[in-house]
Amino acid sequence: MSKDKKAIEALEDLGKDLVKTVLSNKPPVLNVPIRALSNTMYNAKSQTLELGDKVSERNFFNVAHSKKFLQTLEVAAVSKDLLNEGKHASLRDVFYMIKRTIPNTKTNVVDDQPESDDAIEDLEVLSGYSREQLNINANKMGSVAGHVVIEDKGDEIDWSKLGSGGWSIPSNVEEIKFKKVKAKYVIYMEKAAVWERLHEDKFWDKQNCIIMSSQGQTTRGIRRLLQRLSQEFDLPIYILADADPWGYYIYSVLKYGSINLAHMSGSMTLNTAKFLGITVDDIEKYGLKKHLITFKDVDLKRLEQLQNYEWFKSNKEWQRQFKMMKALKAKAEIQALSSRGLSFITDKYLPEKIRNKDWIE
Repeated sequence: MSKDKKAIEALEDLGKDLVKTVLSNKPPVLNVPIRALSNTMYNAKSQTLELGDKVSERNFFNVAHSKKFLQTLEVAAVSKDLLNEGKHASLRDVFYMIKRTIPNTKTNVVDDQPESDDAIEDLEVLSGYSREQLNINANKMGSVAGHVVIEDKGDEIDWSKLGSGGWSIPSNVEEIKFKKVKAKYVIYMEKAAVWERLHEDKFWDKQNCIIMSSQGQTTRGIRRLLQRLSQEFDLPIYILADADPWGYYIYSVLKYGSINLAHMSGSMTLNTAKFLGITVDDIEKYGLKKHLITFKDVDLKRLEQLQNYEWFKSNKEWQRQFKMMKALKAKAEIQALSSRGLSFITDKYLPEKIRNKDWIE
């Protein structure tokens, strides 16, 4: 049975269960796993954040529950139609597809997109399928380059021959077939501007690697693509981010998962990921003290949160980094390396760190 048919079957089973409940003269109820910190736990064995077994009962006949109940079923209906038709819709499309006024009321099924987005995530935990597998996609927000050839929707695409922009990473990478992968490792960076520097300098070609970036927050498509490259081709994944609590948090999310996506930790986390830089040690080693940015209260608060994360508490090296950053009361951006020369990052910094295995796990 294909993945699409299995997903359709899961949605149909959800509907059939509700029908059986109604026919037995019982109120229709959805037991939705709670997606919150209170129901998220760290599995030390798998080194991932996982969703607990607490559920929230949504009773259609409870006024406080009925709207969310309806939103979830509306999204399920849209997804089933998409799967049957072999089509995909964006998160924004789905919002408009279910946005309407409930007959004989002044109430809309959804008023704003966060409501439909939330219903989609509820459907994920109820069905056991990701939104991408339910044919609902987010916007493209990433670039990649390297000696890799893939097949996507019947088209053969060579990541080494796509000009200055590289290949634009879609939100759904499940059906991509890898035809050729020639690389020693993958470097993921949070900033598109840093990716452009590495790409212009042909770092991926000179160092035989894959370079990947997002335009801001790491998307699910990027996380899944990184995981596939790691698991299917045994490629090390190096994370390049700013020396600040937010850069370190990006690494944390990629390696261990996040509260919002704890229900998908198996297909999103990168247990073998290594933090390549920038570290607090790099600030001294590469003469970046003149280019530091003073901490704000929000930076300090985030740093203290990181220090108390269960997966960082027993890690001596990370605690050392946090302690030094707290004493420094400042942060450093990757682009500060440009003060040593525009191509310093590609000619010296990255090759030197990788050669010396100067990373943190």
